[in-house]
Amino acid sequence: MSQLKPERPQEEEVAEIKTNNNSVEQTIAEDKPEKRLIKESIAGQMQIAEQYSNRAQIQSLPTTITFPQGGVSGCGGITIGEALEATALTAGQKPVEWSDAAAIQAAEVRATGRTTISPGGVAAAAQSAATLNARATRDEDKTKLADILADATSKLPADRPATRKDAEGVTGAEMRNDPYLTTHPAGVAASIAAAARLNQQNSFK
Repeated sequence: MSQLKPERPQEEEVAEIKTNNNSVEQTIAEDKPEKRLIKESIAGQMQIAEQYSNRAQIQSLPTTITFPQGGVSGCGGITIGEALEATALTAGQKPVEWSDAAAIQAAEVRATGRTTISPGGVAAAAQSAATLNARATRDEDKTKLADILADATSKLPADRPATRKDAEGVTGAEMRNDPYLTTHPAGVAASIAAAARLNQQNSFK
């Protein structure tokens, strides 16, 4: 697989995930595009959550991603399915790779409580997409994350709020299946982690 050197952005790019009065913001520094800073604002208080480097630059970062209040299931937190749908907005144009498929599978089994994935579900679709994408030569012919995750909540037979343990499991799955042993800064693991952090902070209010 050929690796393209990331281009330097012309200006600072920011991606932000919001729920109620809380937000998770990702900033790419103008002078150091390989550096990414994750900032959380909980009840108006800002704190640095993560700072790390990544091998590739994110394209077309949205300004804001909004999770439904209390979750579509009314379970009182941002669900795993909602976090997967957020990934369709933050990294929707990213071709599905094996690391993405592994992360989506880890997310699905945690959401459903099952040990196997559901036929026709998001994990099965992601695995199929990763297989086909590995054979495709042009990016425009590859299935993107948005194609798989746009309606993730409706494709999950069960769903629940994301927890720190969920985030750790999904992050581990994504890293183990990435050739660089890293995660995409706006990918599946990042969205699950953001949801889990906000859920944890909200639980202490």
